Amino acid sequence: MPSREPIGDDAQRALTRLAERSSEFTDLRTLADIDLRQGEERQRLRGVLLVKAPTSVRFEALSPLGQPLLLVTVHDGRLTAYDAGKHEASTGPANAETIAKALGLPLEPGDLVAVLAGRAVPPNDLRRAELLPADGAGPSLRLVGARARERVWLDLETGAVRQLEISGKFDVLIKYRRNTTGALAGFDLDAARSYVTGSIAYQDPVENGGIDEERFALTIPKGAKIQTIR
Repeated sequence: MPSREPIGDDAQRALTRLAERSSEFTDLRTLADIDLRQGEERQRLRGVLLVKAPTSVRFEALSPLGQPLLLVTVHDGRLTAYDAGKHEASTGPANAETIAKALGLPLEPGDLVAVLAGRAVPPNDLRRAELLPADGAGPSLRLVGARARERVWLDLETGAVRQLEISGKFDVLIKYRRNTTGALAGFDLDAARSYVTGSIAYQDPVENGGIDEERFALTIPKGAKIQTIR
């Protein structure tokens, strides 16, 4: 386990900016176009994405006629997915492995919410923080936790995250896209060790508009075949 080291003033200021930016977020509602490749397989979905801090997500993939095809929720430590076409459901603990199988994003629930919201949450039990010189993506923070590492490229004045690299059991690189006002427009994803690459684009996102907790509870329809995700 990495030893704990004092955090320098510059790194502490950057951490404070990240924390302030993260604390501003409560929820996100948007149309999302998901385009992911895993090996030779490609998955393209369009649907409604709901995100609520700290660890709740709902994605409802829609058919061209607007009917739900696939429902996935991450809530209260559980992942539930329902395929309407097959009348099949899957459920299991919400973790990076199960979320990767359901959504193609190998992220823990808290990291998933932060990534979808365009934020960055430092690793648990932060041991080291170092502010690195600017490169092509700008200045960055190297963060080392007890079990995971992150590198966060950010605007040091606003705390807006430009790019995020999460290293641990899964390695993931996120590059954010923002519009001229700085609002999040989506991101590109590269998880090389999982052979996953792709992008998510947002349309008409509404941040901090308020989403009821009950929206993240998914009741599996009667008669559906249910299997456990591990």
